[in-house]
Amino acid sequence: MTFKEQLLEGIPSKLPSKKDYDESVNHAPKRKDILTQDEKQLALKNALRYFDKQHHETLIPEFREELEKYGRIYMYRLKPDYEMKARPIEEYPGKSTQAKGIMLMIQNNLDHAVAQHPDELITYGGNGAVFQNWAQYRLTMKYLAEMEEDQTLVMYSGHPMGLFPSHKNAPRVVVTNGMMIPNYSKPDDWEKYNALGVTQYGQMTAGSYMYIGPQGIVHGTTITVLNAGRKISEEGLGGKLFVTSGLGGMSGAQPKAGNIAGCITVCAEVNPKATETRHSQGWVDEVIDDLEKLASRVKEAKEQKEVLSIAYQGNIVDVWEYFDEKDIHIDLGSDQTSLHNPWAGGYYPVGLSFEESNKMMAEEPELFKQKVQESLRRQTSAINKHTAKGTYFFDYGNAFLLEASRAGAEIMAEDGIHFRYPSYVQDIMGPMCFDYGFGPFRWVCASGKDEDLAKTDEIATRVLEKLRKEAPEEIQQQMADNIKWIKGAQENKLVVGSKARILYADAVGRMEIAKAFNDAIGNGEIGPVVLGRDHHDVSGTDSPYRETSNIYDGSSFTADMAIHNVIGDSFRGATWVSIHNGGGVGWGEVINGGFGMILEGTSASEERLKSMLFWDVNNGIARRSWARNKEAVFTAKRAMQMEPKLKLTLPNMVDETLLK
Repeated sequence: MTFKEQLLEGIPSKLPSKKDYDESVNHAPKRKDILTQDEKQLALKNALRYFDKQHHETLIPEFREELEKYGRIYMYRLKPDYEMKARPIEEYPGKSTQAKGIMLMIQNNLDHAVAQHPDELITYGGNGAVFQNWAQYRLTMKYLAEMEEDQTLVMYSGHPMGLFPSHKNAPRVVVTNGMMIPNYSKPDDWEKYNALGVTQYGQMTAGSYMYIGPQGIVHGTTITVLNAGRKISEEGLGGKLFVTSGLGGMSGAQPKAGNIAGCITVCAEVNPKATETRHSQGWVDEVIDDLEKLASRVKEAKEQKEVLSIAYQGNIVDVWEYFDEKDIHIDLGSDQTSLHNPWAGGYYPVGLSFEESNKMMAEEPELFKQKVQESLRRQTSAINKHTAKGTYFFDYGNAFLLEASRAGAEIMAEDGIHFRYPSYVQDIMGPMCFDYGFGPFRWVCASGKDEDLAKTDEIATRVLEKLRKEAPEEIQQQMADNIKWIKGAQENKLVVGSKARILYADAVGRMEIAKAFNDAIGNGEIGPVVLGRDHHDVSGTDSPYRETSNIYDGSSFTADMAIHNVIGDSFRGATWVSIHNGGGVGWGEVINGGFGMILEGTSASEERLKSMLFWDVNNGIARRSWARNKEAVFTAKRAMQMEPKLKLTLPNMVDETLLK
């Protein structure tokens, strides 16, 4: 069968042969054995409903074995034989260009060069899934291949509920992931209901088909490291040391960002396959597995003021403690292990090997939890010793501070309410970027051509340089950083998977760049372009410990903004929309929404991009300004001057002395 025929086949009437477990790829750890015997029977029934009755006798023992062995039913037998990667858009079958673009993005999320655990359909973060099983993937691709312009595909946590009649201006796909009743949104609830096959953790851009490999976060990481450096020195980051951990999905961006920012980066990673992947891709310069050699290499790099990234093959706690013992000064410190998922592979405790940890988390989960919390207490203690010597430490949105506090670590400020260290959003990204409307605008050249990506880089640079000439002083630095970034994008070899790019832009920048792309498509200069963003943005996410951590009016634990964002995007022209429980800081800790939009070079595309992109940013500006964030108030007033039909409710400021 051809590739197109296989996509159109969906779930085959004749079962494919059972597949061997591929030891060469990075697999998800075994999940907690949390279901009762009755619930395991229910999980089997839930999985079997995708298949004709004639296959049930064959599949029952196989699915039962997967459930017992891995804690989930992945349906490995159904994994397609073709290479999983983003293909040029014309290679996909279908009646809708928009649907073809979504197929491209789904396959990119599952590309072995992109995905963390590709055989388990997990893109990043240890549990950020595109689908729960391979039957869902096959059925979804079939629906997309059959979709017409007046239909909408409805996705329930990886499960394609079906194609529904709609209209050409409606989203082609509406995605939800993990939308639980609030009282059933604890970590063990995810374990249970995911094992039953009725929900999944979509992370942010995994379950919304908008992940573009580590490039998707490297730009934000670069800006974070640059601005963290500006907080400690006016001399730049030459010879400065940045210590962090995690080389998996998003965290794999850290060494590349450190190189671009111009510092020395040490990034610890316990999983040898993750280290090997990032080193082979050129995202980290050197690999060292001995602490003494690591310390020696860092001292040499400091003396020579090298720009260097080192992967330490081992546990980050050992690095913090050893560098304290040897009095190696750390200028910047953070952590980007997946602590939103601490008990199921997101964080590996010191003193146990990678293999020992995987065994313990599945067979002795309570003991593993104790080990993780002991490790967090040790890590925090070592960090505290370094910050006493002048290290600037920040939480990088991975729930490190939150989980360290829950472990009883010395992480609280003197008031016992706030954390000792800031979130990077509180200190850097919130006031400097999000409150001014700047966030992670991204695009994918659906043609798959390098020359199209180069052309879009040129277009974006031209637009940004024009806008900078007219921009107010308050956002000149942001504009300059982004122009520098996009000019060096190709030189830094950021592409992994699809021909994608990311930069931070405000509403005006996003609309102007998108319009220029659409014009170029219409003129035949480039092929179709997929627009999107991370959920980690101005409007998309309500997350009190990250995206909205610099909201101080008491509303940081509300989620109205994210819900309004996805509703507003859906009727203003998004090609697909998504809303998730979970994201980068943990199941039950955040609600986040995203979108995708396909530009086809038409007047209809131009109308959609103007309407949707303006709302997508300014919804968040309205909320942030109402919270009395002065930068957002400035941005809100500027937006209303530019668009007379925008009328926002602005706050009246209170003289604090009157309250005393």
